[in-house]
Amino acid sequence: MKFVDPKTDIAFKKIFGDQAHKNILIEFLNQLLELEYPIADIKISNSYQAPQRYGLKETTLDIKAKDSSGREFIVEMQVEKDKTFAKRALYYSSKAYSRQLDKTEKYHLLKPVIFLGILDFSIFDHQNPCSRHLIVNGENQSHDLKDLEFNFIELPKFTKAEAELDSVADKWLYFLKHADDLQHIPHNADTAALQQAYQIAAQHHWTEDELDIYESQGLRLGRDRNIVETAREDGERQGKIEVARRLLALMDDATIAQVTGLAVSVIAQLRQG
Repeated sequence: MKFVDPKTDIAFKKIFGDQAHKNILIEFLNQLLELEYPIADIKISNSYQAPQRYGLKETTLDIKAKDSSGREFIVEMQVEKDKTFAKRALYYSSKAYSRQLDKTEKYHLLKPVIFLGILDFSIFDHQNPCSRHLIVNGENQSHDLKDLEFNFIELPKFTKAEAELDSVADKWLYFLKHADDLQHIPHNADTAALQQAYQIAAQHHWTEDELDIYESQGLRLGRDRNIVETAREDGERQGKIEVARRLLALMDDATIAQVTGLAVSVIAQLRQG
């Protein structure tokens, strides 16, 4: 059995963003978020539809939903590294919060907005893959302003092996990070929602058009990452060349090569002109 990568746009939305199997999103959010009271029911506002071949986003995807109490949830998968992601979380959440009211300004009607960003890169200094960010009193840390909450999952920081998964939350993180490398559903995927998520991720359940889009997204993502990595390497090399030029009048070619990591032949070419 071969699985798609749940982090890919189309896969993430097909698994977590379909009202027909909302139980997956409910369990995922209940397990990963520190909610004051669990989600009993949920309505996904942009429920999954079989996509067209064109116009699909490449690296981000929102799932927007509201539970039976009126709380709003924004779930976003971000694969490409984005230094501004935390600011985007603030923007999305505050915008969703302000849109709840019309011109009557009945502020007592405002409901909490809870943001969850799932990142395939790291943005914070701490080591825990899951973090919760609240608005608290700077003096005594009391949590008085409760309507906005920001949660992040940094997948590179999740390093547990299959045998080490000791909570349902761990099993969901393992699914997100490793499903496309597995050949079978793990024995410890022991909730109905997890089992269903793996079944949906199984490629033999996908249409030909869906697989074509999935593969196209994967190829484009790999291409974009190669472009970024090439640019980084080119920048590093150019920096070494600039250092070497400054050293030409001070050192011999072999020493400059040792200092910069450039080949002696490159130093010789720089010296010639």
